[in-house]
Amino acid sequence: HRIEFSMTDMAGIMHFPNAFRLMEVTEHAFFRSLGLSINMYDGERKIGFPRVHVECDYKAPLVFEEEVEVHLIVREKRSRALTYDFYVWKGSSDKPTLAIKGSMTTVCVAMDKVTGTMKATDLPASLSERIEAVEPKG
Repeated sequence: HRIEFSMTDMAGIMHFPNAFRLMEVTEHAFFRSLGLSINMYDGERKIGFPRVHVECDYKAPLVFEEEVEVHLIVREKRSRALTYDFYVWKGSSDKPTLAIKGSMTTVCVAMDKVTGTMKATDLPASLSERIEAVEPKG
């Protein structure tokens, strides 16, 4: 990803909520890498993944036009929820600097077409069978 001008504040540093945008864009790319979409159906049911917990630690500033690499690791997979860890790296591949460490927990929900209400449900098999949690490295 490249840090765009619209992502920065008056000091030219990436404004903090854009870290969550980088995480979300990476999550969507992860789903696409599995041949799926974050906007999915399980049979007739529309499935969604609302965030129930997010956090972020800022380690180094990111500035306009800087290129970053975002790594997503599935830390935990439960029957109805996924927790991801995100690492945003800047700098050259031989000497990268960790700029952001974040995490996100999502819960799988089925959405009622008529009322729009959501109810927690098991991860669709098409998703669950493609994902394994990875033990975090010390």
